[in-house]
Amino acid sequence: MSTDGRLIAERYRFLDRIGSGAMGIVWRAQDERLGRIVAIKQLLLQPSLDATEQDEAIQRAMREGRIAAKLHHPNAIAVYDVVEENGAPCLVMEYLPSDSLADTLSEHGPLDDLEVARIGAQAAAALAAAHAAGIVHRDVKPGNVLLADSGLVKITDFGISRASDDVTVTKTGLIAGTPAYLAPEIARGQDPSAASDVFSLGSTLYAAHEGEPPFGLSENTLGVLHAVAAGRINPPSQEGPLTDVLLRLLNYDPADRPTMAQARDLLNAVANGRPPTLTGLRPASTPGVLPLGPATATTVLDSDRTHVVRPNNRTHPRTADALPPVVAPPPRKPSNNLPLVIVAVTLGLLLLITILLVALDVFDTKQKDPATPPATNSSSTAVPTTTTAPVTTVPTTERTVETTEEPTTTTRAVTTTTTPPPTTTSQKPTQTTTVPPASVTTTPVQGNG
Repeated sequence: MSTDGRLIAERYRFLDRIGSGAMGIVWRAQDERLGRIVAIKQLLLQPSLDATEQDEAIQRAMREGRIAAKLHHPNAIAVYDVVEENGAPCLVMEYLPSDSLADTLSEHGPLDDLEVARIGAQAAAALAAAHAAGIVHRDVKPGNVLLADSGLVKITDFGISRASDDVTVTKTGLIAGTPAYLAPEIARGQDPSAASDVFSLGSTLYAAHEGEPPFGLSENTLGVLHAVAAGRINPPSQEGPLTDVLLRLLNYDPADRPTMAQARDLLNAVANGRPPTLTGLRPASTPGVLPLGPATATTVLDSDRTHVVRPNNRTHPRTADALPPVVAPPPRKPSNNLPLVIVAVTLGLLLLITILLVALDVFDTKQKDPATPPATNSSSTAVPTTTTAPVTTVPTTERTVETTEEPTTTTRAVTTTTTPPPTTTSQKPTQTTTVPPASVTTTPVQGNG
């Protein structure tokens, strides 16, 4: 569009372009009827929209203009008029010479605690007034927070806001807001609420304090939405009263967050150097930053960052009435297990000796090898050995061995009687030994049966 004095609605003359975004272009213009400078946001319609969709977009913009015109607050950009130009709706708004918080962070980096609290308190004041009027902003982010040279802060761009008592005109599947600053319930498909604005304000101030939004920076929109829906924020790297307030604004459950009016009061206290009164507020419950119990410290682990949250900075205010003194438990005395060790070793030795004795006894009672019979007296014949247990009488067999005479030695034949062993006990076989030859001829001697 040309900027050489084009007039729209026979009243507003374009001067120059001062901003642009996904939703439209912002122009600085002259209201020739009232003689003042205004800002005009022209909604951009996508070329792919058919006639019905374009009509819906125009109706939505006109409706949002009527909603925003209801809000009058020193920290909110006022909406003066809604006009149509070549089929595209235009919001005529208050013009404030300023820089956005997004531009300021890009140029100067993170801000100090008092400055962030001061900006947040003014923005929360405007949003609290909007909520009281039944208006939900739905797109609170650094780009929509304007910082004037005088220190004045104003919230702008209620162009996608929604009044609770107005008929909803929206397109199916449309997610209103910037993904990095959305509340988890919005990313999960729930309807926006005042609590959603509280979370988005917390995300905006978190970015001003930490240098990046709580879900990090990424060009992958789907990845950011997944992180937002899970609600796992990156743990803050700084501690202090402001961080305590921000963590409560970023509670995962909308019911655990303070109201916008409470957020305003908390931020005002920090901006004025006073400790915020957190009594009655739910502790931080985001999955990324776990709540703490009294007198405990929690280590919040992240893939890239580790942050130790101290009790005095993550739970309730450290006052004499808020938290009882912490009493350390008495140290535990080291246990002496030496007697038990001695007893165990003694028992083990006794068991080993017992096993050795049993093994030796078994070895002594084993049957001796018949190949090495014990020596007997030369004048006697071995007698069979029997056991005391009852045995069955079995006929014996005799075998006579004839003697063979040799020139120098006469061998006496003996009858060997062998008794078969009983079925229930073992019996050693009877053997005879050869005695030295006598001077007379010997006859066979029959052994005892």
